[in-house]
Amino acid sequence: MPFLLPPNLRITWFGHSTFVVETPNGKRILIDPWVTNNPACPPHKKDVGPVDLMLVTHGHFDHIEDAVPIARATGCQVIGIFETAAWLMNKGVDEKNVAPMNKGGTLHLPDLNLSVTMVHADHSCGIKDGDQILYGGEAVGYVVTLDGGGFTFYHAGDTAVFSDMALIADLYRPQLAFLPIGDRFVMSPREAARAASFLSTSVEAVVPMHFGTFPLLTGTPEAFGDELAKAGVTVELLTMTPGQTLGT
Repeated sequence: MPFLLPPNLRITWFGHSTFVVETPNGKRILIDPWVTNNPACPPHKKDVGPVDLMLVTHGHFDHIEDAVPIARATGCQVIGIFETAAWLMNKGVDEKNVAPMNKGGTLHLPDLNLSVTMVHADHSCGIKDGDQILYGGEAVGYVVTLDGGGFTFYHAGDTAVFSDMALIADLYRPQLAFLPIGDRFVMSPREAARAASFLSTSVEAVVPMHFGTFPLLTGTPEAFGDELAKAGVTVELLTMTPGQTLGT
């Protein structure tokens, strides 16, 4: 049976690792804000619109470059690991809107009718600030659980495969996962298939991301699909194109 999102939940891909998830109660979650100089983002999507919550997985430019202007323009709540959150506040994001946290913690956001859990990612996290690279804490992923129906999704951020992805599935039971597949800087399709295997005790569908934006990101959804089949992983592959929206 094809995977279906809950009614009135919509997911839009802005290219690379940037998504907006619109919840059934009308809240908009922006993940890894990079649109202005993102070559994969369609011109008509450069303005992400209103944002209620921003999740930053790590400090590399292709995940954080538009975080400060969007946060300041929208007044949204911003979640990031402690060091990255401190940098955002230092750059002018209102501290009352910034919620630092760390891996293993969960924030309950009753005004948004959801909870956010910060989980491990296996990647680096330097923030390019002028001619310096600053320590940005560690890279992370997020598990978001909607109140009520309990729909849960997992955005892995930039990461290598690690066996404790099975623990993420066991503890938080996400039904949908966003996984990087580009290779060189993140998982290859082969490694992403193993990640999907670890997650498959709860995850029903995967959305590939972080591929094709630059020539060095050589992984493709087709190769990912082949590796899933080779590994016997039966999760559904939801391949999106930049600018596309899933859901009704």
